Amino acid sequence: MTTRQTKKTTSEKTSVKKSASSVKRSPSRTSKPKSTPAPPTTLAANPFAFEVLSLASRQRTNAKKVEILEKYKDDSLRSIFVWNYDNKIQSALPAGDVPYAAADEQTSFSGTLSEKINDSVSKMEEIGTKSLGATDQGKTSIRKEYKNFYNFIRGGNDALSGVKRENMFISLLQGLHPLEAEIMILVKDKKLEEKYKLN
Repeated sequence: MTTRQTKKTTSEKTSVKKSASSVKRSPSRTSKPKSTPAPPTTLAANPFAFEVLSLASRQRTNAKKVEILEKYKDDSLRSIFVWNYDNKIQSALPAGDVPYAAADEQTSFSGTLSEKINDSVSKMEEIGTKSLGATDQGKTSIRKEYKNFYNFIRGGNDALSGVKRENMFISLLQGLHPLEAEIMILVKDKKLEEKYKLN
């Protein structure tokens, strides 16, 4: 054997030892219990209601949920909670699905507005986003519309006829981001806890 061959053989043995020792270490690394990372606790300024409720819902303890709700408290969220949780507040809208009544839409859709909103929400969840892309533009939020909620509560605006009130609610839902509209449909029937675990 030449000197070069001896050096080559020695370096091969060394590399085999290194790889063998790294194999021995890897099982001990994977056997350590992995802890689930804590959910993020920050949102952008003036977040959507669905963002705040989702973030609070993902927290593990009630104390953390309260902390998130306090951090992002807003009159619009307060209005949602009062409408949903206060038994003295009764909705002036019929319970159940919201009928679909948009004649000006270019896509045909048969079913209720509630089903259409659920369909949009499902599509967003499938692709892992909270955005509808270009169709997000021109959508409003609960934060901007909450001052009109009195129209949909008994004793709020009794001068409205039932048909006018329902048409106003349908218009509101059509103008909202689908996840915000979903919140309104849940709150109207006092079912916010079906989607957002806040207790």
